[in-house]
Amino acid sequence: MTTATAPLTLPEDVATATPAATASTVEIRCPQQGWVAVCTLDDLTPGRGVAALLPDGTQAALFVDRAGQAYAIANRDPFTGAQVLSRGLTGSADGRTFVASPLLKQRFDLSSGDCLDDPSVSVATYGVRTTGGGRDC
Repeated sequence: MTTATAPLTLPEDVATATPAATASTVEIRCPQQGWVAVCTLDDLTPGRGVAALLPDGTQAALFVDRAGQAYAIANRDPFTGAQVLSRGLTGSADGRTFVASPLLKQRFDLSSGDCLDDPSVSVATYGVRTTGGGRDC
């Protein structure tokens, strides 16, 4: 799990191989703390999620699609209470990008947080942006 409360550090051989000016940092907008750096865009793989521990102790599930658009939703599955949405499978239905919970398979829209299988349920969403590297999500 990535912890957003500490600065990202890389081993010297990796840090010197990738110039900082070209690395895009992914930031999540937290309600109390504002924008918090979580990882680099290169740390994210389309179709796979990453869990991030936010400064207030909550967890976010961070995803990027094949077009490079990043999304962040709460990592807690509201049906089970488990912090697992970052481990779910991503897909799309009717033009909506979603993650399916790895436990009971309910699908959550990555843009709105709405559950596609039960309209009465949703998860929190977070604003996401990239800084540096000349790219914004």
